Amino acid sequence: ISKTKGNGLTMDEWLLFGTPESLAYYIFQSPKSAKRLHRDVVPKAADEYLQQLDAYQRQEPAQQINNPVWHIHGGRVPQEGSPVSFSLLLNLVSAADAQDKAVLWGFLRSYIPGATPQTHPLLDTLAGYAVAYYEDQIKPNKAFRAPDDKERAAMLDLRARLAAMPSDCQDAELIQNEVYSAGNDAGFEPLRSWFQALYEVLLGQSQGPRFGSFAAIFGLPRTIALMDEKLGA
Repeated sequence: ISKTKGNGLTMDEWLLFGTPESLAYYIFQSPKSAKRLHRDVVPKAADEYLQQLDAYQRQEPAQQINNPVWHIHGGRVPQEGSPVSFSLLLNLVSAADAQDKAVLWGFLRSYIPGATPQTHPLLDTLAGYAVAYYEDQIKPNKAFRAPDDKERAAMLDLRARLAAMPSDCQDAELIQNEVYSAGNDAGFEPLRSWFQALYEVLLGQSQGPRFGSFAAIFGLPRTIALMDEKLGA
């Protein structure tokens, strides 16, 4: 294990912020090469592990034995995945400045009917890790910036689009379409710069998962209030 970057982690430190499975997945990808453990790779490894876990349930047996999770779990792969990615949980923690996972469950219960820490233990575990990762790794490095004129106009347009939707809308695709349209209409090229601007202005981070998914779980009224706060609207 190589630890050359200034924000490097030891394996023990990784396990404060990420599941043992995410660490095993990261190491499994190329076990013979030196690994740089640093904070940026924890969410990526966590989410890639979840993607492979989800894919495993849909694969034929011949495919399953080539899936990393089969090897990580010694052939006894858990059936339960997580309906919410680790990166998305981090954005929720960041937006709510959540001090504990109970705050996250306030959002998750409304988004996933009937969900509790008991019915979704993996999601509950990830929520706890998300709070720990945010407190130690993201919160000290958050850097909000003001939007430029073009970004501000596009964000106000997006705010109006979201306000025109039913306040209880939780359709991530519908919301994402509005995010996409607002960026397109404003002439952002590439559109990636539009998504990056949203995260830098609203969440103080340079990247994140799909904004529509974030807004669907965080709630449109809260998302609009966040935009008003950061835009001074």
